[in-house]
Amino acid sequence: MTLAGKTLLITGGSRGIGKAIALRAAADGANIVIAAKTTEAHPKLEGTIFTAADAIEQAGGRALPLALDVRDAEAVERAVATAAAHFGGIDICVNNASAIDLSSTEAIEIKRFDLIQQINMRGTFIVSRACLPYLRAASNPHILALSPPLAMRADWFAQHLPYTISKYGMSMVMFGLAEELKSDGIACNALWPRTTVATAAVQFALGGEPLMRRSRRPEIMADAAYAIFCRPARSCSGRFFFDDEVLREEGQVDLDKYRYNPIETLQADIFVDEDDPELK
Repeated sequence: MTLAGKTLLITGGSRGIGKAIALRAAADGANIVIAAKTTEAHPKLEGTIFTAADAIEQAGGRALPLALDVRDAEAVERAVATAAAHFGGIDICVNNASAIDLSSTEAIEIKRFDLIQQINMRGTFIVSRACLPYLRAASNPHILALSPPLAMRADWFAQHLPYTISKYGMSMVMFGLAEELKSDGIACNALWPRTTVATAAVQFALGGEPLMRRSRRPEIMADAAYAIFCRPARSCSGRFFFDDEVLREEGQVDLDKYRYNPIETLQADIFVDEDDPELK
């Protein structure tokens, strides 16, 4: 199975993991809707919806850049309808848009708390919901959220309670939709990186260049997402995947090509145990 002719709607796909997923699908000749907020160049962050669209078309796909704030439910409905009309439907919904704030309970501002809940959990719910009528008409429909497995560890909540609630909320949306939509044959899954991924969030918000060197490249998430989308929707739903787990299931054993720096020790991502044997 390939993604040739399939239409993917990707939120927050102007850079990083979302863009990498778009480019991997574009290599098959897929149609990509980049639905994100960035319409003008940022002094530090590379990419806009328009530069991403150009890269998608250069990679062999067709692109539709749409300015979208996933917090605006009416705008989401309009964007999804526009995307479906433009490409003749929607086959895959990728909930990539996410906001991060690792502040503790007393340190976080309430407006920041509200922001990460609205973008992460609520945005995933709204976008997925808006895509459902079109996904029901697709031949192998998938919804994917970039969110962690639901391992209810108190220490992970304690470290950054607001963010943990928001990301687990995304996973809970997938968990519930997988069962609710089972009879429709719409696959609903979550995908999370085993290690930190070399993105702008890592470079500018989490650890800078030292953490970048201990990370994997976004392409590992793109290849894992691609593999999921190529699986039969009716038999691949309700799962919480790690990126390297998916690739090993596909027969990839050597994952060194994804390392940002080939000699550095890999850093476990948030919601991954530092002693995870898969990091060795």
